[in-house]
Amino acid sequence: MDRLQAMRVFTAVVETGSFSRAAEQLHLSATAASRHVAELEKHLGAQLLQRSTRRIHLTEIGANYYDRCRLILADVEEAETQASTSESQPKGILRISLPHSFGLRYVAPLIPEFSRRYPELQLELSFSDRRVDLVEEGIDMAIRITGDLKTSLVARKLAPVRMACCAAPTYLAAHGTPSTPEDLSRHNCITYSYAQNANAWTFIQEGKAQEFPVKGHLRSNSGDLGRLAAIDGLGITTLPEFLVCNDLRSGALMPLLAAYPIPAINVYAVYLPGARRAARIKAMVEYLWDAMGRGHPPWQSVDAATAAP
Repeated sequence: MDRLQAMRVFTAVVETGSFSRAAEQLHLSATAASRHVAELEKHLGAQLLQRSTRRIHLTEIGANYYDRCRLILADVEEAETQASTSESQPKGILRISLPHSFGLRYVAPLIPEFSRRYPELQLELSFSDRRVDLVEEGIDMAIRITGDLKTSLVARKLAPVRMACCAAPTYLAAHGTPSTPEDLSRHNCITYSYAQNANAWTFIQEGKAQEFPVKGHLRSNSGDLGRLAAIDGLGITTLPEFLVCNDLRSGALMPLLAAYPIPAINVYAVYLPGARRAARIKAMVEYLWDAMGRGHPPWQSVDAATAAP
């Protein structure tokens, strides 16, 4: 049995949902495709697929094996590419996980030009604010935005992000303007579900980072919703500058508590250590680094760009 070919056939069957479509994709007969998968199941001593007259379903073992197959086949393809060309022109599939709001605003507009630059590279983009497991979910690279990056993955800092505490002029006119972080306990605060502590905001006071309790009528896992609610005068929020930079410039939102800065965060590209898909990842990371201003991102205010780090 050609194990790699059997893995290719199995992966194609899963991704196309059909033995006949997988066979056509791989230039095989449907009988040969079925035989490859049957031999693979026999070799493993486990059923990978549940077959019915209409659909094919992965078993639990099959789902786990499929994730591993994708990584192995990607590594084989990368090794062959590097061996066949001295320039290691990126080819194959690059799967990227992106935070929803940031990904749509700052990465999605860059994709057409990247695709034109690397026409032999296929991109699969997934947008979610939850933290994905790269190995379990077959992801090659993820963008993470955090002030406390704890990971065994390789990480490349792409851009700094300042946080803003802000509210609409209408809210401040009706409820007053807080002068210290302690004042926030008397205000309606719009909070973010995925924050480390959604019930407290961190500010730097007297040179130290301190948490201050907050409460409010709205909590969401969407920074965009928090922004819209704040603009509409619902309450006070803290959001990354890349979400509210235009609103702060236009006056739709007013910055608050300037004497008490929020600890800054950063945008990182993270990926598995080693040479896996190295040419693809390197191409994307370098492209994002250039497009995001090489440390001076487009959302950064003039004051922030000239301030000491």
